[in-house]
Amino acid sequence: MKLTIFNGSPRGKGSNTKILMDHFCKGFNAAAEVNAVENNLKVNVAYLVHTDKMEELLELFEEADKVILAFPLYTDCVPGIVKYFIEQLEPLCGRENNPDMGFVVQSGFPEAVHSRAVEKFLEKLTRRLGCKYLGTVIKGGVEGIQVQPPRMTRELFDSFYRLGVHFGKTGAFDETIIRELAKWERLPGWRLVLYKFAAFTGIANFYWNSQLKKNNAYAESFAKPEYR
Repeated sequence: MKLTIFNGSPRGKGSNTKILMDHFCKGFNAAAEVNAVENNLKVNVAYLVHTDKMEELLELFEEADKVILAFPLYTDCVPGIVKYFIEQLEPLCGRENNPDMGFVVQSGFPEAVHSRAVEKFLEKLTRRLGCKYLGTVIKGGVEGIQVQPPRMTRELFDSFYRLGVHFGKTGAFDETIIRELAKWERLPGWRLVLYKFAAFTGIANFYWNSQLKKNNAYAESFAKPEYR
């Protein structure tokens, strides 16, 4: 089985998507070490941010047995580079031997409901391409993982590792792990109370403000169009 993972984050190798899929690949490769003789498992990782290499990216898609398209949720849909990549796949619609396709959608929102619309879009995409749909892994609350201590990310990274092991063994996602990762469809009442408190004290905006300052955009954080 030849698996190709397409990372659709505009951050490329500095992305949260890469961090998650690195742990997935570790699990996949662990399964490959055990089953290499039987299944000839191999994984390639490609970054859609390299739009100037679209021919190479399309070749990787065509040659794969299975494809995972992983990306961050952007305004309840996909980043522009993912949309562009999808559009380039149009000539392959209905082609024989198109790879099976699965998806990983991560976001800063803690609730899975934010990603359900794009999940339906992705399932429809596979039908149009003539690919077998392997499912969509949805994980919220990801944005802060690069600054969180190991004790806060250990469970998340282990889940993606186990997801990779299962994929290496079966060529499919583990539905139980998918449900674990989605966790809350909508936040329970007690979590909403905590978020209101965090918003009131300014804790909720600490990370976002640090990012604005890092990119010299904090002074413009409340900018809005002028109406005349």
